[in-house]
Amino acid sequence: MYFQPHHQPPFIHSARRPAWLNPLRLASLLRIIGMLASLALPLALLSAEPPPLEPVRVAPDQRGFVLHPSGRPFQPWGFNYDHDDRGRLLEDYWHAEWPTVAEDFQEMKELGANVVRVHLQLGRFMTTEHEPDRAQLAQFQKLVRLAETTGLRLDVTGLGCYHKRDVPAWYDTLSEPRRWAVQARFWEAVARAGRGSPAIFCYDLMNEPVAPAGPPASDWLGPAFAGKHFVQRISLDLAGRPRTAVAQAWIRQLTRAIRTVDPATPITVGLVPWSLDRPGLTSGFEPKAIVPDLDFISVHLYPEAGKIVEELATLRGFAFGKPVVIEETFPLKCSGPEFARFLTESRAVASGWVGFYWGKTLAECRQSKTIADALMAGWLEVFQRERPAK
Repeated sequence: MYFQPHHQPPFIHSARRPAWLNPLRLASLLRIIGMLASLALPLALLSAEPPPLEPVRVAPDQRGFVLHPSGRPFQPWGFNYDHDDRGRLLEDYWHAEWPTVAEDFQEMKELGANVVRVHLQLGRFMTTEHEPDRAQLAQFQKLVRLAETTGLRLDVTGLGCYHKRDVPAWYDTLSEPRRWAVQARFWEAVARAGRGSPAIFCYDLMNEPVAPAGPPASDWLGPAFAGKHFVQRISLDLAGRPRTAVAQAWIRQLTRAIRTVDPATPITVGLVPWSLDRPGLTSGFEPKAIVPDLDFISVHLYPEAGKIVEELATLRGFAFGKPVVIEETFPLKCSGPEFARFLTESRAVASGWVGFYWGKTLAECRQSKTIADALMAGWLEVFQRERPAK
């Protein structure tokens, strides 16, 4: 009889139905549960920690970058954080004004950046020919942790001598072999401090190095631009050596120093656009000659008005089977629409782009009346608009 639909089993007749099984109460209970669940989900999302960063590696096809081990594509898109709006270098204020640095990192993240290029000055990190500055290395580690918590990755550029007054006298008097040895110690110390952090995107050996041409030079630094020496010689006298051979030997010595403590982080060097083997001024760092010793090529390009086609041709000259990152760029010499065109068309060759941020938000730049801030506002607008799709 238990299978007859009009009969109920004896235990149903003999048991008292719980109050919560009342259909009306059950419906109300389900509605309350649904409301609580809808509230709990956003709260969980707010309280959840961001996923851990994965280190960036060159893609197996050598055409771009991926995250390891997931294999998800990664396109560097970010800012040079080389100085603030007062012209101060990072080491000038990162101890006393750390909250400013933290705020700037958050602002860069909110603008859509995933990479920040920092420029470490040799004179701040080497106290003597043989000893690194432990306090500065500790502060660098603090910066790395900030990048991790902010979800940003660092392009760590080293050996800067941007302010000539800050270059140690002992450093300028060294012979080429001893100077290179100091540079290798710098990189070993910095790489050791950053070892193991997924926030280190790459190590850039030096900003815009050149091998000398012609008679021996007397100054390790190139001419100043806006009070800063961004170009630096790696030798004063070729002594009969080919320029490219000097560049290769220098890269290999510094790369070995990094690889003693960090076997995997990508290594590059920031090249001037006149590094190509063309008539006229050249740097001695020909991309074709040095690319075997680097993980990817970095080039600095500032497109000029009416010359976008020529700038793109220059960019293609740096492509030799490994990723190319435009590590410095800015609409300094062209209009906003021309610069946007350059960015768009450069994607056929480039795998990453890094502009500039000097501590002023887009809103602050828009409110300012200076030409410099107007240029920066235009750049930041392009940066947000042209951001590569995830």
